[in-house]
Amino acid sequence: MTTQERPLSPHLQIYRPQWTSVLSISHRLTGILLSVGLVGVVVWLVALASGPNTYEAVQALYSHPVLTIVWVAWTFALFYHLSNGVRHLFWDAGYLLDLKGAFASGMAVVCVAIVLTAISWGVWL
Repeated sequence: MTTQERPLSPHLQIYRPQWTSVLSISHRLTGILLSVGLVGVVVWLVALASGPNTYEAVQALYSHPVLTIVWVAWTFALFYHLSNGVRHLFWDAGYLLDLKGAFASGMAVVCVAIVLTAISWGVWL
């Protein structure tokens, strides 16, 4: 009995990424990023409770341009994860399961996350 050296199907080299798979992987990654970023939120809340001097020091650190970009990205991850969670609730109820509905709801999730991030940071579209 001979065995051929070939990949098992489905294989990542055969299939190209699809919109739904990219959004699914992004949902998992944003969940991880939200967990990591929550440490920074807790530090900010502890500084807020510790008094004005501690709060000003942490606020000065968090106001750095690089950290501002990180917080904007974290906010986008929050709204993306929330919107995609609502999308999953629709799927659980049996809605938007066809290809057209899945694509449209995926586009809506990304657009809603961008708009809510812009609104929360005071940037008006």
